[in-house]
Amino acid sequence: MENKRIEAVVFDLDGVITDTAHFHYLAWKQLAQELDIVIDEAFNERLKGVSRMDSLELILQEGNRQNDFNQAEKEEMAAKKNAHYCEFLKELTPDDVLPGIPELIAAIQEEGIPIGLASVSKNAGTVLKALRLEEAFDYCADAAKIRKSKPDPEIFLTACGGLGADPSRSIGIEDAQAGIEAIKGSGMFAVGVGESLTKTDYKVAATAELNWEKMKAVYNRY
Repeated sequence: MENKRIEAVVFDLDGVITDTAHFHYLAWKQLAQELDIVIDEAFNERLKGVSRMDSLELILQEGNRQNDFNQAEKEEMAAKKNAHYCEFLKELTPDDVLPGIPELIAAIQEEGIPIGLASVSKNAGTVLKALRLEEAFDYCADAAKIRKSKPDPEIFLTACGGLGADPSRSIGIEDAQAGIEAIKGSGMFAVGVGESLTKTDYKVAATAELNWEKMKAVYNRY
């Protein structure tokens, strides 16, 4: 079987390249406590891959306080959460890159395939810099300019566009169900990290199992 050309590989950030999801959880929990709203790690699963303002809306709904604040107050709360999160980010180092990711990036680069980032985090640049990975990415979609959050495919389509790649000849890697749906909605080949994910084209339990040769073999049968 003739190999199909891969035009780009686009990564999610949290849960794929590094795990700052716990930092997000701690920051949201801190804000929720200030609002007398209780959230736990199970609830936090609903926030993965969701934008900051949409996450805040979910938290306010959880506490039945969705009608208690105007837009300016909500933006102030979101900024406060981000300040909490940025404090936690100061602890990040290159040692926090998830297992298997440096090897995967190196294998993709060796073939000269462009690499993109599709993260809804407005702190993605800060995270990549702390991990010393900013040079590995040829294009990072600007979360501040994305109008629709995952599962809408906008951010993956934007990343492919920035790389000059055809989505139908590109691979997206995600650890959240909303992200997988965004990848599939864009027409890309969906790689999932997490056993509970559905609708993936190729799936592994953890990043350490991401193997470029195996991924390509499945892609070529796709």
